[in-house]
Amino acid sequence: MVDHTVKAFDSEIGQLRGLVAEMGGLAEVAIRDAITALVHHDEELAAQVVAADARLDALEAEVDRLAVRTIALRAPMADDLRDVIAALKISGVIERIGDYAKNIAKRVNALEGRTKIDPVTLVPTMAEIAESMVRDVLNAYGSRDATLAVEVIRRDEKLDQFYNTLFRSLLTHMMENPATITSAAQLLFIARNLERIGDHATNVAEMVYYAATGEYCTERDSHTDDISGPIA
Repeated sequence: MVDHTVKAFDSEIGQLRGLVAEMGGLAEVAIRDAITALVHHDEELAAQVVAADARLDALEAEVDRLAVRTIALRAPMADDLRDVIAALKISGVIERIGDYAKNIAKRVNALEGRTKIDPVTLVPTMAEIAESMVRDVLNAYGSRDATLAVEVIRRDEKLDQFYNTLFRSLLTHMMENPATITSAAQLLFIARNLERIGDHATNVAEMVYYAATGEYCTERDSHTDDISGPIA
């Protein structure tokens, strides 16, 4: 980061980036813990994931306040303005990633017939891809690494393919084993949330690319925006 004449400006930019990094770390933990709670049917851990989401909400509000204050007082231009706007937008996306992790945790108590549909063999690999995308895009943000951001964008296709395969597999399973429809439907909901986490990580990667280069990334085909938000 370039040093500025007003050292307080450097401090504010550093604070913004630090808050976003903290949010990202919490979102990673939320994804990991939600899947662990699902696999081991750990209701206590699932409840912790749900409760911890409040911290992400508070951090997003703090980023909003600091970003608005910085723009109002410092009137940043060019790279500096992109940094502030990126932090503002990325914090909102990370908060939604946390919401998706919370949604997964809420489904721990809803799964039935666990001996017939084992989430260990269906969901964790997809979760690993989604979590790695979040981790890598945050690393890209911290280092302003446009190349890593592009790599994250490309990885989203793998996650989408995994989701489509899982969707077809579970749909077939429900048709052949009607008694497992409820549990399979819950797993589809969970898989959809993981797929959306990947989409949001990709959105962050595009913001990182723009903040680092000043250009829009054209690597990804247009995806339909999720205007409804995560399903509670």
